[in-house]
Amino acid sequence: MRHQEVEPPKELQDTIKCFWHTRLNFGDVASRFEVLPDGYAEIIFHFGSACSIAIGEELQPLPSPFIVGLLTQPVHFHTRNQLEIIGIRCFPWTVFDLLGLPPDKDGVRIVEHPIAQLHALLHKCIQADQIAEALAQVSQYFVQARTLMPNGSLLGKAGVAMREANGTLPVSQVAAAAHATVRTLERKFKHSSGYTVKDVSGLMRFEQVRNHLWLTPNTNLAGLAQELGYTDQAHLSREFKRYSGTTPAAFARKSRSGQPAAGADFVVFIQA
Repeated sequence: MRHQEVEPPKELQDTIKCFWHTRLNFGDVASRFEVLPDGYAEIIFHFGSACSIAIGEELQPLPSPFIVGLLTQPVHFHTRNQLEIIGIRCFPWTVFDLLGLPPDKDGVRIVEHPIAQLHALLHKCIQADQIAEALAQVSQYFVQARTLMPNGSLLGKAGVAMREANGTLPVSQVAAAAHATVRTLERKFKHSSGYTVKDVSGLMRFEQVRNHLWLTPNTNLAGLAQELGYTDQAHLSREFKRYSGTTPAAFARKSRSGQPAAGADFVVFIQA
């Protein structure tokens, strides 16, 4: 696995967390990889082998690009041979405004959008192994798209407060940080992301637990629960299983087994 992340230019840092590239090699065996929820939405371009998602008993091919919104359960993608991905990791309250799309709660969303015109250019860069150039082209596109977005200073302030507190702030304190009433904040937040402040905060907090257990699987759960504002260890375990489908202990064992991954924010489990 090859993985790299690039910070966006200053004018995009209130909307985009990073741009990233990953190269995954699966060999000839049909394989699947599992992506766990976190506090971000992703715009995904993919190249090389086809990429599909399971819908019931069938596999649905995914176009390039597609959107991975906020996930509340793990998602399994299916592919084989070599797959390369260019991703745009967005804050969930900005991704739909950035693309000029109405918000929804679909985990994986297929849309027709002018951004698809970037695929051919990025494909040429990938074929020439010009990854830096591909990421620069994506950055340039979104710098222009950012100028068409409505002013989101209230949501920006709320998002900063939520991220700095790793999702532990109650809604009233998030509203205070944004200089807004709870009612106004919730209305604007749901209109931009499709989710409530509490929904996104819960995913941010889960992400912190996930990352701790991935990087340091022997982390003391009781101490982590206290650090991240859970009522107790049992509360942390319930919330972790809600989003991951497994217990913190089982996830830590998986982490210790040396499954492929790259970076604290990119956790992938591969299964043939």
